[in-house]
Amino acid sequence: MDLVTLTTERLVLRPWRLGDVEAAIAYANDEAWSRYLPVPFPYTFQHGEEFVARAVLSNWDTHPLWAVTLNGLAVGGIDLHVRSEDNVASIGYSLAQAHWGKGLTAEGARAAIGWAFDAFELEKVSATADLLNTQSWRVMEKLGMQREGVLRSDRILRGRRMDVVHYGILKSEWVGSLKA
Repeated sequence: MDLVTLTTERLVLRPWRLGDVEAAIAYANDEAWSRYLPVPFPYTFQHGEEFVARAVLSNWDTHPLWAVTLNGLAVGGIDLHVRSEDNVASIGYSLAQAHWGKGLTAEGARAAIGWAFDAFELEKVSATADLLNTQSWRVMEKLGMQREGVLRSDRILRGRRMDVVHYGILKSEWVGSLKA
């Protein structure tokens, strides 16, 4: 699959570039940003280089990764993990703390989900988050996703067991939401 750039009202979602390392470090080296994510903290230059290199080399047939850019600067990321044999994908997203509460995460994720339903002929897109991360599951709800359940004590993050909330949206629900 070719690399894809998506444009929304305020954002450009584009493939990561090697020149994005400093921008990624700038937002990722924030304890509040990393609180619910399986990323190292503090986030060093080496971490940033490794992340961006993996993103640049990612196979877009199964794992598209976008840099979320605002005014040309990478301020977050969106990725999809596609299971084409089941026609489903999971989405992940993050945004620099300075841009929280402005609807940007939902705006970017909405563009990625719409593209993914068409590009991969998906039947479902899902997302997960630490149950304590209410901001993340509120984004899922803004996207029209339904809460499908909570897996209790499902993962360990920085030595803490966490409950994981699962959300999903079916293609029929997505198409229906566009008509509403």
